[in-house]
Amino acid sequence: MGIRRVVILLISYMCLILPSFAIKIGLQTHVGRTFVGASTKAEIIDSRTNKLIFEMEKMKGYEFKPYRGYIAIKVDGDFKKIKTDKIVIKPTENGFVSAKRKWYRGNLILLNDGNKLTVINDIPLELYIKGVVPSEMPSSWEHEAHKAQAIAARSYAAANMGKRAKYGYDLKDTPEDQAYGGASAETKGTNSAVEETESIVLVCQGKIVPAYYSASAGGKTINASQIWTHDLPFIKSVPSFDDGVKKNGHGVGMSQYGANNLAKRGYNGYQILKYFYANTKFAKLKA
Repeated sequence: MGIRRVVILLISYMCLILPSFAIKIGLQTHVGRTFVGASTKAEIIDSRTNKLIFEMEKMKGYEFKPYRGYIAIKVDGDFKKIKTDKIVIKPTENGFVSAKRKWYRGNLILLNDGNKLTVINDIPLELYIKGVVPSEMPSSWEHEAHKAQAIAARSYAAANMGKRAKYGYDLKDTPEDQAYGGASAETKGTNSAVEETESIVLVCQGKIVPAYYSASAGGKTINASQIWTHDLPFIKSVPSFDDGVKKNGHGVGMSQYGANNLAKRGYNGYQILKYFYANTKFAKLKA
């Protein structure tokens, strides 16, 4: 691809404007108890009334469990009932919240659903993507591969909002949707890749595409109809540039190993994506 075409490509994504948003990520679903903390003081807010319930101390873990349709918190050795089935934990001073022994940006939501707790990270989309890129792709890989991964992950998330709505969130934090390690997974290099591609998504026929990807396709990606019910206009079978790497995943869309190999050959992140996804353009989400 020549320099002139690359410049046109980088400019043309501005032509389509779509709304931006926050996203809710399921960290734990229907558990009997959970342990939560914050790096700073944090407020526990009743989500139903928006009233302050309790102030958590910084760098202190608190145990929560469901209790008769409500939520209980352990304070000074005893459980105290919180008279609501849904709370929001908001750190002060741009602090982090913790769950599952990891740090997360944004807020935590705890929901009593069927006398089990669901723990949700409520976070702006861009901060979520910072926790996805190094969880889905080794941080030691090529920077342009990270940029391609950031755009693919952002597109997948935007296209799948509400996918897990029955649980009270949008996506899981596992490879069943996208691996997400929160702030604990972030690196300077992968954060830079997210920031350099801020708000950019892939679109086809005016819609954001769920930019499917897998670790490797074993030499050639496949058409969607080979594993699902029908083909997709943005998916095409192409050489995956991951020869020598055993197939790992469904093989539809971008091969992550292939993306890294193409980056080593001089492809930038946009060229990598245009190679793996057919009939697509770049659009920018509006804040």
